[in-house]
Amino acid sequence: MGAAAFDLLIRDGTVVDGTGSDPVRADVGVRDGRIEAVGNLAGARAGQSVDAAGLVVAPGFIDAHTHDDQAVFQRSSSLAKLSQGVTTVVVGNCGISLAPLVLSGAVPPPLDLLGAAGTFRFPTFASYARALEAADLTLNVTALVGHGTLRVQHLADWSRPAGPAELEAMVGAMREAMDAGAAGLSTGLAYPTNRAAPTAEVVALARAAAARGGRLCMHIRDEYDGVAEAVREGFQCARESGAPLVLSHQKVAGTANRGRSGELLDLYARAGAGLDFAIDAYPYAAGSTVLDPVSVAQSERVLVTWSAPHPECGGRTLTRIAEDWGCAPLEAMARLQPGGAVYFHMDEADVSRFLGWDRCMVGSDGLPHDAHPHPRLWGAFARMLGVYVRERGQFPLQEAVRKMTSLPASVFGLKDRGRIAPGCWADLVLFDPARVRDCATYEEPGRPAEGISRVFVNGGQAWPAHGQAEAFGRFLRPGGPIRNS
Repeated sequence: MGAAAFDLLIRDGTVVDGTGSDPVRADVGVRDGRIEAVGNLAGARAGQSVDAAGLVVAPGFIDAHTHDDQAVFQRSSSLAKLSQGVTTVVVGNCGISLAPLVLSGAVPPPLDLLGAAGTFRFPTFASYARALEAADLTLNVTALVGHGTLRVQHLADWSRPAGPAELEAMVGAMREAMDAGAAGLSTGLAYPTNRAAPTAEVVALARAAAARGGRLCMHIRDEYDGVAEAVREGFQCARESGAPLVLSHQKVAGTANRGRSGELLDLYARAGAGLDFAIDAYPYAAGSTVLDPVSVAQSERVLVTWSAPHPECGGRTLTRIAEDWGCAPLEAMARLQPGGAVYFHMDEADVSRFLGWDRCMVGSDGLPHDAHPHPRLWGAFARMLGVYVRERGQFPLQEAVRKMTSLPASVFGLKDRGRIAPGCWADLVLFDPARVRDCATYEEPGRPAEGISRVFVNGGQAWPAHGQAEAFGRFLRPGGPIRNS
């Protein structure tokens, strides 16, 4: 017998190719980590053959918004993503990135969402990129540089704008990062480390990213009452810098703002006209971040996810904790600091409207270091398929897959990713469309999804694996910005 025609042959699956095209019955042949053929491959030989009858074969999902900067070095942490079909993660969001920064003492919020002292050990982005390339990655990784990280690195006092010399140093660090393979700049303008930064500071940094093909991903200044003004600021930053824009975890939060998603979609059409921009969103009506009095005040319910001084409170509501302690919720919140929480502060109809917008990607925004995380960490992508496609019928299957594959690949300049076509990298997920669903809940957030059959990363089977995930991932240096697909 001669050499196998393919390293991997997936037979008789329903191929949803990531472009939004109708599903087709086909075989997929893979050689040297790339897709070599799609079609009727009857009679072909392969080193590994997989019967996909009854299963959907789709490009591996791209999580457009994560905080996995440190977690990608830990194989066990990748199971949350692989088990729901994710093969690529975008790290460094919300102005929070692991590099470039070295900290030996206390880590200021919200950077502590990535880990404690000692986690921040990369003085340059290039050193972080080298560490990713040397690591046994189970997922593909592309990385943003956080505005908050740059401010902590270069400013002794974050309660003011950067001075001329400080801004010049941050711009230099941004240029170095882009030359080393960063995907662009992210902001977290609602957080204490970033709040004092004026629009001009963001524009200067975004311009440095854009000059080298980077994009601007914005956690905007206000997601509550001032959300429309904050979106306009995002558009201003994009226009003045020339950077393609991503509005992160788009939402209208707070009970007074229910229904305002329609207002923002109209704003996209008017104020965003002519801009190259997209948004990301997660399919849940609750968010999660550090403990914050504004978010507490604007939420119907608050579930504590972690607390450094009171770890026993993880998974309990702030109201019950306050009752047990005989104090007001805001006093209890102060005693729990530093910590994090899930905030129930959105309306499901608004979430659906954002997810339905044509340029909306799916981003889990999961926080892997939380002791009791939001269930989106383990369930966001399976929830899209199980709830929004199968149960509610909001999207055809091929449109949901596009939002999770070719759209983010295009937005982040990930060449030959996010599609099933000859020449593309073989990041693939096989799932049962009748069974796939998220199982993670607010009570049990670490439960893996059901209905995911197999996941391949660069042609290697990463899920299920024996014992731990296999290391087929790579650090991805994106190409230049790609216009709307």
